[in-house]
Amino acid sequence: MRCPKCGCLDDKVIDSRSSREGSTIRRRRECLGCGFRFTTYEEIQNDNVMVVKRDGRREAFSKEKLLSGMIKACEKRPVSRLDLDNLAARIVQTVLEEFDKEVPYQRVGELTMNGLRILDKVAYVRYASIYRRFDEASDFIDEVEKLESQKNDTATLRLPGI
Repeated sequence: MRCPKCGCLDDKVIDSRSSREGSTIRRRRECLGCGFRFTTYEEIQNDNVMVVKRDGRREAFSKEKLLSGMIKACEKRPVSRLDLDNLAARIVQTVLEEFDKEVPYQRVGELTMNGLRILDKVAYVRYASIYRRFDEASDFIDEVEKLESQKNDTATLRLPGI
């Protein structure tokens, strides 16, 4: 691991522990060159699951791409990065439990929208506007009205683990 401060390749692991329900290992490291301490995370790479896109193309399922979209939807909103990381980890876990080789884009979108709806309503509408390809202001209004009508709906389905 290259030191982010001096670029030295020699370091030692000071502490190692599981995080995020055992799906990630957090390692605290110390550079042997300059003594700088930094944290790294290890997680299992899931290269074998492909997302089937709207146009039929297939693309590797990526937690980073999923997280990037959620971060954009939550920009300037009171949602912590930890909440988004946890939501992304739950979505990845759900996708890997449900699908072996290919996951339809609709399922990833549903899981993401359900999670964002719980975290932040504005972020949910932002994400939905891209996912559902809103063309006019009336599309936004319709989505907000649906969201308001679901406030009192006790049958709203929740993402597992939330």
